[in-house]
Order: sequence, then structure tokens, then C-alpha cells
Amino acid sequence: MDVKAERVKHDNQEIIKIIFDYDIGFIKAEFLILFSDYMRAMRYSTNTISSYAECLRIFLNYHGQKHYLDIDNNDVALFKSDYILKQKLSATYQGRFINAIKLFYAKIPRKKLIIENLERPRKGSPLPKVLSKEVVAKLLSSTENIKHKAMLSLIYSCGLRRGELINMQITDIDSKRNVINIRHAKGNKDRIVPLSDKILVLLREYYKKYRPIRWLFEGQIVGTQYTETSLNHIFQRAKSKAQVKMPCTLHTLRHCYATHLLEAGTDMGYIQALLGHKHSKTTEIYTHVTTKSIQKIKSPFDDLEIS
Repeated sequence: MDVKAERVKHDNQEIIKIIFDYDIGFIKAEFLILFSDYMRAMRYSTNTISSYAECLRIFLNYHGQKHYLDIDNNDVALFKSDYILKQKLSATYQGRFINAIKLFYAKIPRKKLIIENLERPRKGSPLPKVLSKEVVAKLLSSTENIKHKAMLSLIYSCGLRRGELINMQITDIDSKRNVINIRHAKGNKDRIVPLSDKILVLLREYYKKYRPIRWLFEGQIVGTQYTETSLNHIFQRAKSKAQVKMPCTLHTLRHCYATHLLEAGTDMGYIQALLGHKHSKTTEIYTHVTTKSIQKIKSPFDDLEIS
């Protein structure tokens, strides 16, 4: 089996140019490794690399023994109807498959697939779930473990994503400037967020008890990172204990942070920067869930005289 991967320079970045043979068995293992290496060289995030590689594995295995060069647009349409739609998977999940397939086949010569004709599905526009300040306070107060309370409180107080919290190191907390450095966030972007005095007190209390070495929040083994799965479990336990009935997830705390800032009069541009959004339209969705302006609107029903 003749499989080669050549490292070349392109736009001052090292990428991997892959030369393929026609052995379908190669796809099952070695090729996915090379594809992951390519994404890593192009500085895709760890989550994206893992997600795209898994999507590609599912897609290629679905087509069984059909050679990857013989896969065409009809095969993609069949996969969509027989796998995606039959299992009622989300448009976001479908879009992830299309992204992975397009990136994969963009580097393959002699293919039948026309990647320009692959269209991502239209997404709906569901509004984010938002809890009131009182409910957030109840949820955070229900967590007695100081480590768990510090994690959930930090996510809400800074509008963090799960990965941003888990990847945070002790040195990212700048108490002298009252800011937190968020490094290599989504899109490999850095940003800073304000560090509240109350959170700093909570973090110091947590640090004195747990004494983490590198990562701000370590797992059960000293020096290892906390896992997203464990973090999600903490939120679900807090939600259950606080008797929060609204369907919500850990990411809801980030939505609450943005919405509560907007309701407090914070400029939309600042909120965009604090959340690390690339486009302002992403941030503008919170204007649809804030109740401050909506509550000021008088219904025309109030002017009717009904007996």
C-alpha cells in the first residue's frame, strides 16, 4: 500500500499534502489520522478535529466498501435522507457533516464528488433559553461544594463556554488588573473579560482549599484537566436541587450573562467583545430575549373598553 504524506509550506503555514492510493481499507484508520493531522496543522480546535473526524468516519463507513473516490453527490443525498433525516438529527449536526465532507474532499484529486454543489441545511432561529437573575442566584446557591460553585459562578460571571473554563490556567487570572485572559477560545481567538470582586473572593477561597497546580480546575487526578462531562453533571445536579423547571443546559448560563448585561444597559459592542463573537448578528439575538424593553410596550388591548 503506497501512502505518503508530504509536509509543504503554504501562506507561511505548514500543511500536509496527502497522496492517496486506492486501498479502501486505508480510510478506516491511517487516512483519518492524516486528515486529523492536516486539521491540526491548520490550527483547527481540538473539538472540531474530533468532531469532523468522527463525522467522516460515520459517512465513509455508511457507504461500506464503495471506494471513496467513487462517492458522488447522489451518495451524499442518500446519506442525508437515509441517515440524517431518518434519525431526525438536527440541522446543526447535518451541517457539521457537510463541513467535514467538504474539507475532506477538497484535498483529494480524481474525485467524483463536486463539493461546490454541497449545500448546508437551513437552520432555524430558536431563541436562547434565559433564566432570571433570581433563578440563577438560586441555582448557584444550591451548590455547596466550593469547587463546583466556583466553576458555575465563573461561567455565569464571565459568560464563558465550557471549553474556555476547562482550558483556563491559574496564570490566566490577573487579579491586579481585575481581568481574566481567555486564550485560544473558539476560532483560536484570545480575549479578556472583567473579573468581578465577588468572583475573586470565591476563587481565592477555592484555591486555598484545592491548591491546583496548572489548570484552574483540575480533575480527580492532580495536574489533569476537569472534563466537560463532569461539568455538565454538576450543572444538572444544581438545576435539580434548585428545582429549575425550564429546559436549560450549562450553556444557558452564558446566555443569561449576555442577556442580563443587555438588560442592565451594556452596549451591544461591548457584549460582542466579551462573548468573543466574530459577527455582531450573533450577539443581536439577545435583543429578542431581553424583557426590559418588551415590558415597556403597552398592548393595544389595554385601550379597549370591554364589558
